[in-house]
Amino acid sequence: MGRWKANARERLEQAALELLLERGYERATVAEITERAGLTKRTFFRHFADKREVLFSGQEALYKLFVGAIVGAPASATAIDAIGAALEAASAVFPPERRELARQRQAIIAGNTELQEREMLKRASLAAAMVGALRERGVTDPTASLAAELGGLAFRTAYARWVDPANHQEFAELARQALHELKTATSEIA
Repeated sequence: MGRWKANARERLEQAALELLLERGYERATVAEITERAGLTKRTFFRHFADKREVLFSGQEALYKLFVGAIVGAPASATAIDAIGAALEAASAVFPPERRELARQRQAIIAGNTELQEREMLKRASLAAAMVGALRERGVTDPTASLAAELGGLAFRTAYARWVDPANHQEFAELARQALHELKTATSEIA
């Protein structure tokens, strides 16, 4: 096994997804993942804390995109418009070439309760990051919390549609649609 092979992170991610789908999350080991990727365990742990993090490693980049877009939205933007800017910015981590990997990831998570719980915690962290960014803009509660919850719901809806095998739309378009649907639904309630 070579020590410094190119694209190690991507190779580890692909090998992990393949093994986790084939064998199940519980039965696939880090040793098997590294063997399939042609890398060492040391290389694995240089990129990921554990095999669970292979599935959740992009979260920090996503949080930064959300927070940066909310904080950077024009001063005239409403809380929900700032959330819309965050959803638009998030599309950068969901290019069409990553869609199949995302589908595989979701299939693995759907088959494991521990991973589903982890995903819920990550969603709660994203909502908290959005609330913090909205507060930084001067949005007070309950508006900041409600807007963040709507943003989280729009994000989950868009992501679920994006990974749907029948879908061929870009993430940004799906996010705009989901946010528009939520705006329409909330205006009908009022």
